[in-house]
Amino acid sequence: MLPYAFTIFTGAFLLFQVQPLIGKYLLPWFGGTPGVWTTCLLFFQVLLLGGYAYAHFSSTRLKPRGQAILHLLLLAAALLLLPIVPAESWKAHVAGNPVGHILLLLTVTIGLPYFVLSATGPLMQHWFSGANPGVSPYRLYALSNIGSLLALLSYPVLFEVKFSRHAQATLWSGGLGFFAVCCGYCAVRRWRHTGDAGPAADAATSAAPPAPWSDKVLWLGLPAIASALLLATTNKLCQEVAVIPFLWVLPLALYLLTFIVCFDHARWYRPGLFAALFVAGVALVCQLLDTGTAAPLWLQVAGYSTALFVACMVCHGELYRLKPAVGELTAFYLFIAAGGALGGVLVAVVAPAVFDDFHELQIGLWLLALALAAVAIRQHSRALARGMGAGAMIGTLIVPLIRAQGRHSKGVLDEFVTFYGVNAGLIAVALAALIVCLVDIRRWAVEREWQPRMAGLVMLAVAGIGAIFVVQSHGDRDAKIVRASRNFYGALKVFDYFPDEPSEHYRLLMHGATTHGLQFVDADKAGLATTYYGVHSGVGLAIRALPADRGRRIGLVGLGTGTLASYGRAGDYLRIYEINSAVQRLAHDPFTYLKNCPARVDVIMGDARLSMERELAAAHSQQFDVLALDAFSSDAIPVHLLTREAVAIYLRELKPDGVLAVHISNRYLDLEPVVDTLAGEFGLKAVSISDDELDWWAYASTWILVSKNEALLASDEIKDAADAVPKQPPPVVLWTDDHASLYEILK
Repeated sequence: MLPYAFTIFTGAFLLFQVQPLIGKYLLPWFGGTPGVWTTCLLFFQVLLLGGYAYAHFSSTRLKPRGQAILHLLLLAAALLLLPIVPAESWKAHVAGNPVGHILLLLTVTIGLPYFVLSATGPLMQHWFSGANPGVSPYRLYALSNIGSLLALLSYPVLFEVKFSRHAQATLWSGGLGFFAVCCGYCAVRRWRHTGDAGPAADAATSAAPPAPWSDKVLWLGLPAIASALLLATTNKLCQEVAVIPFLWVLPLALYLLTFIVCFDHARWYRPGLFAALFVAGVALVCQLLDTGTAAPLWLQVAGYSTALFVACMVCHGELYRLKPAVGELTAFYLFIAAGGALGGVLVAVVAPAVFDDFHELQIGLWLLALALAAVAIRQHSRALARGMGAGAMIGTLIVPLIRAQGRHSKGVLDEFVTFYGVNAGLIAVALAALIVCLVDIRRWAVEREWQPRMAGLVMLAVAGIGAIFVVQSHGDRDAKIVRASRNFYGALKVFDYFPDEPSEHYRLLMHGATTHGLQFVDADKAGLATTYYGVHSGVGLAIRALPADRGRRIGLVGLGTGTLASYGRAGDYLRIYEINSAVQRLAHDPFTYLKNCPARVDVIMGDARLSMERELAAAHSQQFDVLALDAFSSDAIPVHLLTREAVAIYLRELKPDGVLAVHISNRYLDLEPVVDTLAGEFGLKAVSISDDELDWWAYASTWILVSKNEALLASDEIKDAADAVPKQPPPVVLWTDDHASLYEILK
């Protein structure tokens, strides 16, 4: 077994080591949004399906000798395509949705190596079964996932920290060469052991009848749900913090861990226990979604991750219970891979086209509840029925505790009263489950047979979960949603407040859970600088400190509602960089900052950093007086816009005495040390300004002004508004394209 185990482990390690590596190359080229990583995951899942399909059909249609020859030829071709570093030419501007461009890039760059590696697990297990009849190969599948898990865990703590991207790519190429040697050894053993026997010899390893079609539906459906939940959870975490390897790795590692645990041995998955934990986890997710960004970061990461782990344990635990005889091994893995790819397509492609908000997490959880109920009824599982009933009761108890932690309320008792006062539907479900359990608890403890009432209980739990999600999706805002859209870059909503009060009537733009601007509708107030751009904000003070006797050149990274245009005067020039076409449309209608601005305004579509690189390559420096950097996606940080390489580009676009204004307001991260370190790298002075505006429509914000123009930074208004200078230099490593650590700056 050792040669096969070592080959499978090595292949799995390389398979998942390349995922965050290639993601780091692509993020700066496509806006650094969560959609980039979601698209990468879609590619990996689809290609994994291709590899499993190749393993299945080659093992059933080819003789063992032909299998070995074909696989070695593909492996040799993959080695010829090294290294895996994507060419700079792929950075070309892509208008609109870049999913197709990203998928093509990945196919050309790592397509064949990834395809060959993805086929390793099922193919090696099939070869092992042929050489060792009667020995179960399923533990090799768990070993494969252990290799994958170690690759993911080692990336953010070792490889990303110790090696540059180029060094990582070189090491990975060497690892693929070593894997080729191991795989060649296994192919020779396979060749010698089986001679020229036909595929029928392998099929004869099991005479068990084929699995029924209902099992095959679950082989496909359960992995699809788990995959959809993986991508949906990753999206949720990355939208509110940053698109960084840790937040890619954590959900994917938990997903793989459930494969390892469930496929190692049946004793690790207890249906009743995990059914209860799953329903309680759904209640936890409901409250995290409702509480939103008011919940602490640790609670969001822990809550969503725990719910994902439990849900995937249910999916993969039930999947393992449905495993077929060895004769259908490769078909079983093919269905699993197809389900994974299906879940990826639904989240990455279908959901953005169908929904105007992120609903796939709720839908995935509800579908899993429905699948679990179907399995319980189909298998007459008392354990699953009791578990779902118990989970409903547990959920109603833990929800107020989560709300109290997330909302910082006066006490848990207040939350119990408030929660049960407005969630009558959930109360009805909980009470029904409680009554059924209390009435039947003695019978259930004695009876060993399935009872029809148990089906009613599980369907009641499913209906309750669905009802809660439907009510929650409608929200409880006082404002009417007048525009809603979703695309590759996120979900946008425009809310209309106080339409019956003309002087107070305003519209507000939300990106995910974060406000991206508001504007009054009344003509007398429509020109007010609102939210993070008030007259006392750092960027407002920087613009007002510029000389008034000449036209000003102002740049902005991130359009939002176009609020910064309220500072424009006749003779000024505003150049705004925006990657999301949906934001551009909303800035022109219903918002009117751009239309009413007397200055000349150009909106440049595309990633700001790449657009500036093209301008500089054409010797067209914009020579900005002020360049404002405010490109948050929801509350996430586009890391590639805050590196040494990015700041070098900004400085070339600025006048020698120009000002770089960086918006660092964030719920979870302290970005001030990062910007201070970058300023020190270029010999610039940095002044931090945290304002607390008097008017409600001007939000508290923190900006850092970076410049060589000490006279401007020392002007009375800026000097009076500046925060206290830190006594010691910030203990943060300089952010570069190869290294950027968010762990050091967590609040």
